[in-house]
Amino acid sequence: MSWPVLVFDIESIPDIAGLRALRGSPPDATDAQVYDGWLAERKEAGQSDFMPLYLQRILVISCVFRNAEGLRVHSFVDRDDASEGKIVQTFFNTIEKHVPQLVSWNGGGFDLPVLHYRGLRHGVVADKYWDLGDDDREFKWNNYIARYHMRHMDLMDVLAMYQPRANAPLDAMAKLCGFPGKLGMDGSMVYSAYRDGQLEDIRRYCETDVMNTYLMYCRFQKMRGGLTEKEYDQEIELVKGTLAELSTSEAHWTEYLAAWR
Repeated sequence: MSWPVLVFDIESIPDIAGLRALRGSPPDATDAQVYDGWLAERKEAGQSDFMPLYLQRILVISCVFRNAEGLRVHSFVDRDDASEGKIVQTFFNTIEKHVPQLVSWNGGGFDLPVLHYRGLRHGVVADKYWDLGDDDREFKWNNYIARYHMRHMDLMDVLAMYQPRANAPLDAMAKLCGFPGKLGMDGSMVYSAYRDGQLEDIRRYCETDVMNTYLMYCRFQKMRGGLTEKEYDQEIELVKGTLAELSTSEAHWTEYLAAWR
C-alpha cells in the first residue's frame, strides 16, 4: 500500500435556496414551506423524497489522510451557512497538493457527483482532479474520473464488481469485519439534526463513517496483497493509537473505540 491516501465522506442537506430558485417560490415562504411543498408534490407523484444530487448542499467533508508521517482525521465544515464553496475548494486543494489515492464508499455514486455539482455552482477550481492526461500523461491511463481506474477507489463499487445489485452498505460490512460501523445517526437523520442545531454531531458522525471506510480499505489492501498480515496489524494499532489520542478532546472517539471489538 503506497501513500498518500485520502479517504473521504460527505454529509449534505437539501439545498433549499436552490429549490426556491428552481420552483419560483414566493419570497415570504419559509424554508419549511418550500421543502414541505416539494415533498408533497413528490409524494403525490409517487416519487422518492430523496433530493436530487444537484440539490444536495454540502455541510461536512470528513477525511482520513494517511502518509509517511502518520494518520490524521480532519473535517471541513460549513459552519456559517455561507462557506460551502470554500470547503469544497479546500478539499480539491488538498488533492492538488498531495495527489493522493482517493478512497470512498459509494463516492462514485454520491459523494463525487455532489462535489462536482457544488463545485461548479461555486466556481471551484480543481485542475489536478480533472486532469485526464492533458497536463500529465500518466493521468491518461489512471485518473480520478474514470470508473475503472484506481486513482479514485470506490470500495463499494469495486467489491461489487461494478454491479449495483451486488452493492453492500458500509455499516453492515464494517460490522461484519469487526469494526464499529455507524454511531449516533445515519444519513436519513442528518437534515433533522441540522435543523435542531446539531452540526457538531453531524461532523462527528461523518468522521466515524470515514474512519469505517479507512478500516475497510486496510482490510481490502490485506486481501489483495497490498499489506502483509504484519503490516495490517501494525496499521490497525496505529489507528487505535491515533484515536486514543484524539479521544482526550473528542468524546466520539472514546465511543468508537469502545464499540470496536
